[in-house]
This record gives sequence, structure tokens and C-alpha cells, in this order.
Amino acid sequence: MVEGKEIVLTSEGLKELEDELEQLKTVTRKEVSEKIKQALAFGDLSENSEYDEAKNEQARVEARVSQIEYMLKYARVIDENEIKSDVVSPGSRVKILDIEFDEELEYTIVGPTEADPGKNKLSYESPVGAAILNHSVGDIVDANTPAGVVQFKILEIKR
Repeated sequence: MVEGKEIVLTSEGLKELEDELEQLKTVTRKEVSEKIKQALAFGDLSENSEYDEAKNEQARVEARVSQIEYMLKYARVIDENEIKSDVVSPGSRVKILDIEFDEELEYTIVGPTEADPGKNKLSYESPVGAAILNHSVGDIVDANTPAGVVQFKILEIKR
């Protein structure tokens, strides 16, 4: 990550990161430490796959802790008052129509760190998120997706 790059989060996303960091620091670190202790008890470290696995897990946990701490350091939480209801902006809940398939979709527009299409959270940097950003109800937009250009009509924007 670029040093000092602003990380845009919703208040829900901030809470999720804080909870994950707490879990990693208070529970996961202790569990990994125990795994390392148990693996050390097996003796010869040169052929101890349990020890190697535990140390690799420890490295992954510490990398994630560092990543979350960085994100929290540079986080900018979207203020509810910033969320517009006349144009799509980060934090907006948007109902769109996939014109080709005549399918209505509903998404919350979030920053890239919070994006989770399975939970209907779409990054404003994604092809669809970027296409609908700053557009109004009734606008038809073209999104350049990996599958080609897809047209969407914005049906509704909520805070």
C-alpha cells in the first residue's frame, strides 16, 4: 500500500476492521503461540513441519495485523452527512437495473477495502461502481466489465 493513501470506510467497515484487529491480537496470536510451543516440543526443528506451519501462520497473522493497523491509521470514515441522495457516492445504497438481463440489483457503494459483492458491497473503484459514481436516478451508464460493456439504469439512491 502507498504510504499515507486515504482508506475510505463506512462506519460499519471501520467497526469490522477494529473487531478483526482485536480478535487477531487477543485470541489468534495466543492460539498461534500455543501451536509454536507444541511444535517445539516435538524436537528437531529441521524436520518439524508443524513448527514451519505454525511459524508461517504467525507471519500471516502479523502481516494482517500490520495491514489493518495501516488501514485504521489512514482511514477516513464516510460521514452520514456526506452521503448524497441525488447522486451515487461512497456510502450510497443504490438500486440499478441490468438492462440486458432485465435484472434489478442493489448495492452499497464502499471503498475497495470493504468491497464484498457477496454481501452486495461494491467498490467505487470496480467497473460497475466507477461507472455509476456521480450519476443520478434515471441515468443509463455503460460499465466496462471483464465480460464487456454492460448497461445499467440507476433506479434508486438512498443514504
